[in-house]
Amino acid sequence: MNTLLFVYNADGGLFNLVKDWAHKIISPETYPCSLCALTYDNLGMRSSWREFTNELKYEINFLHRDELEEHYDISDVALPAIFIRQEGKPKLWINSEAMDACQSLDELQALIVQQMAIEA
Repeated sequence: MNTLLFVYNADGGLFNLVKDWAHKIISPETYPCSLCALTYDNLGMRSSWREFTNELKYEINFLHRDELEEHYDISDVALPAIFIRQEGKPKLWINSEAMDACQSLDELQALIVQQMAIEA
């Protein structure tokens, strides 16, 4: 089964989680990760996003920037981004420019559905 890798423009770990959470509250307009901004609120992952990803025909993995580099040796791609892994190394599926253009969770979901239709 193909895997979609949703990669945040943020590093993993507890310290970074707290720092990013505070940044989104204090200065959301300067927060650098549109994927996180659209799919999380102050209490965690939005339930509508969780339901959407659970219904996709792909296996889903969520990664932070440092985990993408650690697991796949990819560090030269603007993030956030979505990669597809069919066999071996993941390839870019939806780039950061397209993701950053999404102004709402509905727009992000429509972009993903559109990309799935192209892949079909």
